[in-house]
Order: sequence, then structure tokens, then C-alpha cells
Amino acid sequence: MVSGVSSTERTEPGADSRDLVDVPSVEVISRAAVLLMSAAAERLGLAADDPANSPHLDLDEARRLITALAGLVTSSAEYLGPHAGPLRDGLQGLQRAFREASTEPDAPGAGPGEKFTGPVWS
Repeated sequence: MVSGVSSTERTEPGADSRDLVDVPSVEVISRAAVLLMSAAAERLGLAADDPANSPHLDLDEARRLITALAGLVTSSAEYLGPHAGPLRDGLQGLQRAFREASTEPDAPGAGPGEKFTGPVWS
């Protein structure tokens, strides 16, 4: 039983939203950021032994995920406290990995999420 809700009640519509009310906003934002980071890393092939030949490599999808992550991290940085630094570092790492994976790298400031973060250099 979680938050006084039985497992059978949790399958009802809206049951998950009752649990979210107890989760601090910084945790919700951090979880969303980690999900975006993980998805972007997969799309960059970073989980594979050879990222360039990963069957999951999809730079178009990675661009979208990294841009969404940049918007989230940048707009919520003031609320993240000590979580902001590691999330920004992770974001920059993904931006650099994207630049390295691109056959024709974007101009400085035009890479994924750079409209929110500013140019990221390799």
C-alpha cells in the first residue's frame, strides 16, 4: 500500500495523481530531466559498445530530447538547488556527444538546446 491507497485502487483513473501530490516539485523536475537524459543518451548510441553503429542511433530524436532537456533544466535551475549543477553537466555532456556524433556539426549556438544554454564547445 502506497500513501494509503491499495494496489487495486491504484488502477483507477487518477490514482497516480494522488501520489504525485506528495512528491516535491524538485523531485518531479529531476525525474523528468533524468528520463530525458536517458532517452537522449540511448538515441546517441551511448549505451552501445560502438555508438556510431548503434541500432538506436537517431540524431533527429536526440536533438528533440536534448532541446527539451535544455529548456527544462534552464527554466527550472533556480528551483533545483544542488541538483542544478549535475543536471547542467549531464546536459552539456549530451550536447557535446551530439556534436561529436554529427557528420556535419551545427554552427556554435545552433546545436540542440543551445538556444537555451548558449554555445557548447567540444
